[in-house]
Amino acid sequence: MLSRRAFLQTTGAGAVANRLLGATESAEAAPVAQAQGTSKPNILFMLVDNLGYGELGAYGGGATRGAPTPRIDKLASEGLRLTNMNMEAQCTPSRSAILTGRYAIRSGTHSVPFGGVADGLTQWEVTMAESLSTAGYATALYGKWHLGSQNGRLPNDQGFDEWYGIPRTTDEALWPSSPGYSPSIMPPEQIMEGRKGEKSRDVKVYDLEQRRLMDAEITRRTVSFMERQTQAKKPFFAYATLTQPHLPTLPNPAFAGKTGNGDWADMLAEMDANVGQMLDAIDRLGIRDTTIVIFASDNGPEFVRPYDGWAGPWRGQYFTAWEGGIRVPFMIRWPGRIPAGRVSDAIVHCVDLFPTLASLVGASVPPDRPIDGVDQSSLFVGKTDASSREGILIWCADRLQAVKWRHYKVHFYQQETMIAPPVKLPLPFLFNLYTNPQEDETKTILDSWIIGPVLKMIGAFEESTKKYPLIPMGTPDPYRPPTGQQ
Repeated sequence: MLSRRAFLQTTGAGAVANRLLGATESAEAAPVAQAQGTSKPNILFMLVDNLGYGELGAYGGGATRGAPTPRIDKLASEGLRLTNMNMEAQCTPSRSAILTGRYAIRSGTHSVPFGGVADGLTQWEVTMAESLSTAGYATALYGKWHLGSQNGRLPNDQGFDEWYGIPRTTDEALWPSSPGYSPSIMPPEQIMEGRKGEKSRDVKVYDLEQRRLMDAEITRRTVSFMERQTQAKKPFFAYATLTQPHLPTLPNPAFAGKTGNGDWADMLAEMDANVGQMLDAIDRLGIRDTTIVIFASDNGPEFVRPYDGWAGPWRGQYFTAWEGGIRVPFMIRWPGRIPAGRVSDAIVHCVDLFPTLASLVGASVPPDRPIDGVDQSSLFVGKTDASSREGILIWCADRLQAVKWRHYKVHFYQQETMIAPPVKLPLPFLFNLYTNPQEDETKTILDSWIIGPVLKMIGAFEESTKKYPLIPMGTPDPYRPPTGQQ
């Protein structure tokens, strides 16, 4: 097996699509960028924080939520919009799964960390940013990281040439103004910045004032990065991890009161404007046709009032296995490669993004570990209407809470909200999501044959952990896999 070091010394040989989880069999295609003889496309990946499925106009929200979202809606019409894009149920695991192509349960990032442990990804994990960097990309993250708080586990330690933002979560911005708070008891979260090969440094305290300003700064820095790399004629991966609408959902002062419909609507208008600024920069730089643009949310909507969001037609919110907790808005544009105006309900999971983008641009996925993601490039570019997978495992923290297979869903636990205790069900709930999209337990189906393919998926995952044990949360560096797996 290749070691992590050996992998990072290799370049482009196409994606490795691990089909442990019931994926349909298909021949592995050559990377699109290589097959067409083109230069590597740029990537702008805009990931927002806790945006529910129903918030955007393209998904039934926008004006119905108090603020139209014309720029994001137009982006959705210019490429592929997914209606069955699935993330993990919390911020940290989704961000881990996106960057590693692996279920977060594998890498010790299955839950939002609460201090006292070595939080985040071990240095042994290989991220999308490391793969793209090896393939010749300039890489940058601006925004929320949430995959490690200390030097050694920050973005510049995991493949990003530069970064600016917050290492953890936005609700910590509430601390400095909380009654009785003292930084001597719990140091405040810092806005940080860093470059590859150097230690990151603290910039300023992340308080409520900075919370309002953060997404404008993320947008400004992302635009500047794209300008610099375009001038240098180097392909780039710009990962703009915006902090809205995570609580406290407070708009930038320039947008406060703009809609007349409250902070939430003002925030939605701000988000749409920030996305528009980044898209305008791409047009101004003349790189529209050579840039893959992605917009997505990291999980379902906020639950905590008064900041609660909307999951549209789905039940539940983040931290749960209900569709509202995992099904999110997702759109991808690549003019001339991804047909415009397509809408697909094919099942996709965030672990698929690493192998799919690797295939599209001619980068590599590490072959020395289980990769749960599959290459969805044929679906994305319109060669097929079918997903390359048939189902997904749904983890809530370290519990396998549910499984989706085709348009069916099996719940092993019932958990209503993020603060409700999960209750192991004596008999699983069986739902047909076509006839029961709200997952109403009074409408469970009796088609118990569905358990068969579901158990095969679970069995394949469990079998893989015998050779590649799960990395426990809090595992310190240096982590090394068991003997014989390097």
